[in-house]
Amino acid sequence: MKRRTFLHKIGSILAVLGVTEAEWLTLGNRYYQALAQPNSRKLALLIGINQYSKIPNLSGCLTDVELQRELLINRFGFQGSDILTLTEEQASREFIEAAFLDHLGKQAKPGDMVVFHFSGYGTRVKLETSPDTIQNALVTANVALDLQDDKIVNHILEETLLLLLRSLSTDKVTAVLDTSYDAPNTVIGLKTRALQESAAKLATEELDFLKQLQTQKLSNTPIVLAATSEPKQPAREGLFSGFSAGLFTYALTQYLWEFIPATKVQVALSHVENSLYKLGSKQQPALLSSQKNPDVTSLVADDIIGAEGAVSDIEEDGKTVHLWLAGLPPQVLLYYGVNSRFTLQTKEQLVLRSRTGLTAKAQISKIEGANPLQVGQLVQEAVRVLPRNINLTIAFDTGLERIERVDATSAFAGFSHVSTVVLGEKPADYVFAKLQETPSHYGLFSLGGELISNTTGEVGEAVKSTVQRLAPKLSTLLAAKLWRLTENQGSSRLALRATLEIINNISPRVIMQRETVRTFKPETSIKKSAQTRLIPSLPTPIVPIGSRMQYRVENQSDRPIYLILLGLNNNHTAVAFYSWENPQEPNTTDINPILQEVVIAPGESLTLPQTNAASQWVISGPASECEQQLIFSPVPFSETLAALSTAKYSTVEQRTIGPLLNPLDVAQALLQDLHNASALKTEMNSTATDSYIWDVNNWASLSFSFQVV
Repeated sequence: MKRRTFLHKIGSILAVLGVTEAEWLTLGNRYYQALAQPNSRKLALLIGINQYSKIPNLSGCLTDVELQRELLINRFGFQGSDILTLTEEQASREFIEAAFLDHLGKQAKPGDMVVFHFSGYGTRVKLETSPDTIQNALVTANVALDLQDDKIVNHILEETLLLLLRSLSTDKVTAVLDTSYDAPNTVIGLKTRALQESAAKLATEELDFLKQLQTQKLSNTPIVLAATSEPKQPAREGLFSGFSAGLFTYALTQYLWEFIPATKVQVALSHVENSLYKLGSKQQPALLSSQKNPDVTSLVADDIIGAEGAVSDIEEDGKTVHLWLAGLPPQVLLYYGVNSRFTLQTKEQLVLRSRTGLTAKAQISKIEGANPLQVGQLVQEAVRVLPRNINLTIAFDTGLERIERVDATSAFAGFSHVSTVVLGEKPADYVFAKLQETPSHYGLFSLGGELISNTTGEVGEAVKSTVQRLAPKLSTLLAAKLWRLTENQGSSRLALRATLEIINNISPRVIMQRETVRTFKPETSIKKSAQTRLIPSLPTPIVPIGSRMQYRVENQSDRPIYLILLGLNNNHTAVAFYSWENPQEPNTTDINPILQEVVIAPGESLTLPQTNAASQWVISGPASECEQQLIFSPVPFSETLAALSTAKYSTVEQRTIGPLLNPLDVAQALLQDLHNASALKTEMNSTATDSYIWDVNNWASLSFSFQVV
């Protein structure tokens, strides 16, 4: 909490917000502006509530507050004394609103940066004054009061919050709401941050406060980032490596650690949604703003170079440092291994010795003449070490009976690459559960509760029979998990840019662009030219069925670069890009076509596929969600190409982007090729036997997701 323990608990909560200090309700009046210090400040109010009375607790809201606080201090230059946090019982309606008025309204002046964050439950309420209108509301720690048998809820209306944000006297206001308002009737998978709508009455004080705010003259237009864009979409929180967190908060803060914030908010949300999809949730983050194309001038980092974390403490011996590693991709963190390495801006290296959740200890490799380390120094990934024995983890839904879990455990034990857990106890990749149908049968679900197509058993089928039919699907899902672990757009030192384009018309239309951010200057990113028209950037690019598409890849490094493309579509079937040496004629019967490496010369660019009639990439139906990974290396993908070549492809299968028949073999070969490309593997010989070692100077992996309609 701090801020002098929030002004001695704010003294009667400003007489329960009853206008005894009416100047605070003016929010931005000239008197307080005159008293404000001359230099612009950075102020934040962070709210997180896990423990609620009489309703199920949440798990990740306090982590969300920590994620935001560390980001704001280490990446955006906030002073710890200017960040007020209200957690658990501190986060009552009265305290939140009073804190907003005192900490933000009283202090913020034009030009200041303000960040507000809320993690907790949301819900919907009907107002007595307008019974036909349902309003979104934030559920505070003191959920409800029982007065004379009438249930009174202490929610804060979303409208109240938006008016408070608009009332601030600075135009640099960003709010993050990791909550949702419409709870699903049944929940499979991750916890949701929404409560069912209730018939309770809203506290009179809240309604009076709202009326007061509605009389204010408001000119500020804040940027409000919401965890979901659709009313029925739940915000979810996930269980990670030793901690829980809101998926949206984690994905957003991780993006802001690694990347220089994009000029347009929609570009940032595109990256965030891509991360959410990989975490098993289809929630689509939203931008709530009346501006057509708001920028993120309110989120400008002090350092123009991104990082995977920062030094949080230095032990007395001066050789061991503590790290905060919230900038690593979430799907990578769980497997991030001992002996991974980071570099500092002083060029010193840190060798990872242990890790617990988001924190780690590392040993310093001293460089002669280097300056002493300081808390807050940013650290960047140099070498990624991952174990070779990575399994697919299936969680059993808590709705399964004990005997069903026993049978499922026995059946999944037959797969060498699959491990099982109980949902909510350990991190998992997918959920095995009953379908919400009668009579019941079983199926495989994403962590976000989406049924994975072609994984359901027959009605009345035994658990073991359903599990056994999942074998091919499980191999495909594990393969995708493995190639996702290569993602390093933020940390790669290979200078590469890839652009996904629709080429139906004369001028290509760019729908998404990814580049290795530490190798390009900010001003060289996405440029509009006479040859390229940029589709308005949306979180999920939409591609119509029948579109002709291509990737345009630029190699701005000083070495030839080899490329592999692997992907997964929404029925969770694997695809790959094939470069046939001699495309077969339609009437030939050769069933052993030859694959060749795709290589890009230094300073050159190429399109995939090459623009000619024989190698078109046309998007076919039905509607689907596609995820593709472009992986690059200065060393040929010899083992990957060999694995691709072992499958028997007929001439009709010689498409440019087509089905991947042996995805797990190909994924394992890919990881080995990246390991072989690392010059450090001989230096780290003891680690190399049971781990993959990847040097950021020798690989890049860019992720693309789009929706086919």
